[in-house]
Amino acid sequence: MSLDSCLIRPFAGLRPRREDAAAVAAPPYDVLSSDEARRAATDKPLSFLHVSKAEIDLPPDVDPHAPEVYARSADNFRRLIDSGVLRRDGQPCYYAYRLEMGEHVQLGLVAVASVLAYESNRIRKHELTRPDKEDDRVRQIEALNAQTGPVLLAHPASGEAERLLVPVSASTPVADVRAEDGIRHTLWVIDDAAHIARISEVFDAMPALYIADGHHRSAAASRVAAARRGQSARSFGAEFFLSVIFPATQMRIMDYNRVVRDLNGLSEEEFLAAVRGRYALSLSALPVRPERTGVCGMYLAGRWYRLEILSGRVPLADPVRRLDVSLLAEQILGPLLGITDLRRDSRIDFVGGMRGLPELERRVDSGEMAVAFAMYPTPMGELMAVADAGQVMPPKSTWFEPKLADGLVSHLLD
Repeated sequence: MSLDSCLIRPFAGLRPRREDAAAVAAPPYDVLSSDEARRAATDKPLSFLHVSKAEIDLPPDVDPHAPEVYARSADNFRRLIDSGVLRRDGQPCYYAYRLEMGEHVQLGLVAVASVLAYESNRIRKHELTRPDKEDDRVRQIEALNAQTGPVLLAHPASGEAERLLVPVSASTPVADVRAEDGIRHTLWVIDDAAHIARISEVFDAMPALYIADGHHRSAAASRVAAARRGQSARSFGAEFFLSVIFPATQMRIMDYNRVVRDLNGLSEEEFLAAVRGRYALSLSALPVRPERTGVCGMYLAGRWYRLEILSGRVPLADPVRRLDVSLLAEQILGPLLGITDLRRDSRIDFVGGMRGLPELERRVDSGEMAVAFAMYPTPMGELMAVADAGQVMPPKSTWFEPKLADGLVSHLLD
């Protein structure tokens, strides 16, 4: 198989025994603080949090990025392997992965994706990365000689790609886990040679894949691959990174809302007057959950308002500037509230849609924040348009739910 032509490939996954899957599966490493992970892993010796957040097994004052944390992570990982809790499949396989969250269901493919495809922009990005977060993932990969946190990818519409997984999902799974948050994670092995070959053929014919979540993990994989090239046996496995690939049509992006600490010296009346010059503004008796793009909700001084961007203020030809989060930044956050750096300004915070509109009300009613904005979820098609244009989205533009679990399948690099 040529590294230059393939987009994905099967791999011999490292996964828990069926009877241990529920005990091993854990939330992604980046959704829990160290304290939250420590509490979540209490009395759970097999939890993958002992690998992904190994600082929980060290004194609380230890820096989560200290060398001893990565060393403990590797020790814990090796212990799960040596005890037989984690076992590697005897041949390269694909895996089907189903996520269920309430009525929402999505079925995708677990594979390793090509680093070269990532570097040539065939696996497309839409976010900037931070060097410190990349460094953390590089150290984790090198310490374990494995990738344990999958990158969430989306593929363009492909009826055949979806159909190839349906019969697999009717068979007996190798893992079926209902997590504490109610999300169900189900995994199947695809080990039939003809089936594997057809999956590879269908996916390799796709023009591109899109990173939904996991920009730091994929960037770190690229750095590890670059460092290992030329080291013979150590290089081939590092030319791919662990991924779960879902149809873009099945993926669920939730709203990523904004709360701001003050009105930048404006009175409530002055602020509302300035907003009216940019958005059509109307008072609402109920909390405003935007029903479409171009609309957002605003909570100010105990009242909800519906905001609709005025005609002519949307640069339709620009895939980034036409996003609702960009419009809010250009029309309100920057010129009215003085917030121009969403990454560093401490006056703004972001609230994932899972917390709901009551959380926005709570943050404002408590006096912690002065105003909140409820956003319409960024459509998947807009994310793909930004990635196709080679541009990046504003910070905190997308919040994907449900999240993948760590520990159900890992990729050993050797």
